[in-house]
Amino acid sequence: MSIAAMQEPVSTPGITTTLLPIMGVVFVAFLVIGVAMPVLPLHVHDELGFGTFMVGFVAGSQFAASLISRPWAGHFSDARGAKRGVVAGLLAAAASGLLYLQSLGFSGSPLISVAILLLGRALLGGAESFIITAAVSWGLALVPSSNTGKVIAWVGSAMFAAFAIGAPAGSALYAAHGFAAISLATTSAPLGALPLVALVPAVAPAKHARASFVEVIGAVWVPGLGSALGSVGFGAVTTFVALLFATRGWANGWSAYTAYAVAFILARLFFSHLADKIGGAKVALVCAAIEAVGQALIWLAVRPEIALAGAVLTGFGFSLVYPGFGVEAVRRVPAQSRGLAMGAYTAFLDLAQGLASPTLGLIAAGARLNVLFLVSSATVLCASLVAWWLIANPTTLEGSPQ
Repeated sequence: MSIAAMQEPVSTPGITTTLLPIMGVVFVAFLVIGVAMPVLPLHVHDELGFGTFMVGFVAGSQFAASLISRPWAGHFSDARGAKRGVVAGLLAAAASGLLYLQSLGFSGSPLISVAILLLGRALLGGAESFIITAAVSWGLALVPSSNTGKVIAWVGSAMFAAFAIGAPAGSALYAAHGFAAISLATTSAPLGALPLVALVPAVAPAKHARASFVEVIGAVWVPGLGSALGSVGFGAVTTFVALLFATRGWANGWSAYTAYAVAFILARLFFSHLADKIGGAKVALVCAAIEAVGQALIWLAVRPEIALAGAVLTGFGFSLVYPGFGVEAVRRVPAQSRGLAMGAYTAFLDLAQGLASPTLGLIAAGARLNVLFLVSSATVLCASLVAWWLIANPTTLEGSPQ
């Protein structure tokens, strides 16, 4: 491929204008998830007086609800329209904030308070599932099919940017005004995103018969598996790299996550068109290999600069692994089942993130901490093998070899 092709503009003005409001909605929706991430453990442990198990249970309940609700979110988006799916998700997110507030009224009865908080977290998980599934489906319906990779990459970038900004914002809010401020932000921000929804035209749901969830899983499980394997490096960096810096006596462990995030966003900004131009599986094959090299560098690092370089390669690689495999997933299902396809595809990522971090933690507990990055590197490299298989075995919409 020529250098000129590599430097092709990310998007035409029309596509940018179409996607920006959708990205704004996703950003706001995931901002309320990000603000709670660093403060929930403090609230449950310090204010309600529960131990680490309950801390993990409350934090994890949202992600479990997201995983469980993916099929429902996909069916709703395909049958009722993606715009309605986004609105339903925003309203559910606002309702979760009201449950947060309700839980504060029972601070003198910690068991009742944490039970209401768990309901709020579960509702927020379902809301997140509806918003991201419907938003991607909406974008795919509004722009030409030749821009599938851009839609997945750009909407995903809004989500990750919200996480990055939400965490410090949530910590500041909590330090200044307590958990009540987090609750109010969770209630008000999704409602504030509704005007952005009004800017984007609705797309009527297709009238053709839609595939069942089992059929869609059968169509997308191979790219879903590739995405799941590729996401392990992401989990390793976000969960353990700061701890690695601390155990090695290296200062500024946060800089590794910043390096990862900057590389991630720049890759999405300048190269998101490649999956549409040369094929999602080809992009995923190369970028999973880059990510694996990054993880190996962190494993071998004897200086912080080497670990930072590894974080950069990990962020760059994973940034394009997800949309690369996503393009492969979407093209394996009919247009009227795109929402369900994205729900099923994203469920693989949910499951991988739910299993990878505790598994890597167990590996680190029985060996030196850096060994987990070697295991992660080998796992991510398997994603390249999945991409190679997809290249060697292209399929039609019905799943039969071409």
